[in-house]
Amino acid sequence: MATAPQSQESLSPAVIFDLLNAHHRTAALQAAIKLDLFRALGEGPSDAATLAQRCSASERGIRILCDFLTINGLIEKENGIYKHSPTSAAFLDPRSPMCIASISKFLGKPEFLDTDVHLAEIVRTGRTSLPGEGTVNPDDPVWVDFAHSMAPMMAPMAGPLGAIALDGLTGPVRVLDIASGHGLFGIATAKHNPQAQVTAVDWQAVLEVAKTNAFKAGVGDRFHLKPGSAFDVEYGGPYDVALVTNFLHHFDIRRNVELLKKVRAAMRPGGRVATLEFVPNEDRVSPPMAASFAMIMLTSTATGDAYTFGELESMYHQAGFHDVTMQAIPRSPHSVIIGIA
Repeated sequence: MATAPQSQESLSPAVIFDLLNAHHRTAALQAAIKLDLFRALGEGPSDAATLAQRCSASERGIRILCDFLTINGLIEKENGIYKHSPTSAAFLDPRSPMCIASISKFLGKPEFLDTDVHLAEIVRTGRTSLPGEGTVNPDDPVWVDFAHSMAPMMAPMAGPLGAIALDGLTGPVRVLDIASGHGLFGIATAKHNPQAQVTAVDWQAVLEVAKTNAFKAGVGDRFHLKPGSAFDVEYGGPYDVALVTNFLHHFDIRRNVELLKKVRAAMRPGGRVATLEFVPNEDRVSPPMAASFAMIMLTSTATGDAYTFGELESMYHQAGFHDVTMQAIPRSPHSVIIGIA
């Protein structure tokens, strides 16, 4: 059914003004993290003068920053006193075990933000303005930063993914962890199954981060490294489970089918592959976070995208997997797509 046209009296340019100034929201959150504002708020509700002292900042600057964060729903203010919201207390106060403030070091990297300046040209060419293949250049040190900085955000998803991927598998299990990164997903399978042996594939420098995390988790003796490109390194096998987490969205469909065929060849019959992805609906505009991820791939990669379940299912089938299903990760924009070898 067609939507009735709005009268001129009801029209507003507010959304345009909001979009043109949206960069201030990113900058405000990054500034608050750098100033240690969320730790200061964690010391107790306070006025701007007190917070300014705690943050070694100007009172005027802290007042305006805190008001802006309040306007945007991140912290709370009452009678001139600022305090944590439940969200900022849980995810931004460094005292909280769920703090994910470190992700600003990766997502706020200047080279990523600079791509916004070139977005019109990126749209014209259909590929990133970053050098070469963007963030998928061989041995790009950005992925060491990713492994260190993004682990707190990925940690809540690791347990559910491990449970879904294993799905009751007991006894000796061999797990292939593609683009292991911080290693948390492979580590989760090793913690779920005390007889699981994990083989992690990634660049050598990144695997050092994963190995450190594996020993911290008490599974280092069952966490084995295969350094190199996931497209080139020999996987060995056969494996019972393969994890391909936050990886397929960096490449085009042809390249993904190539990778999935290689994974399929390394698996035993009946084994399962589990990918973790931002999966938009077929309309590509919902849900908002998963659908918006395509813009990140446009600005940071040469051919990446956010793929619908239909596209991912087709890739799986072309690679030789069957019985493809998808499960959402609770309280996360990610979904797990399972296929059987």
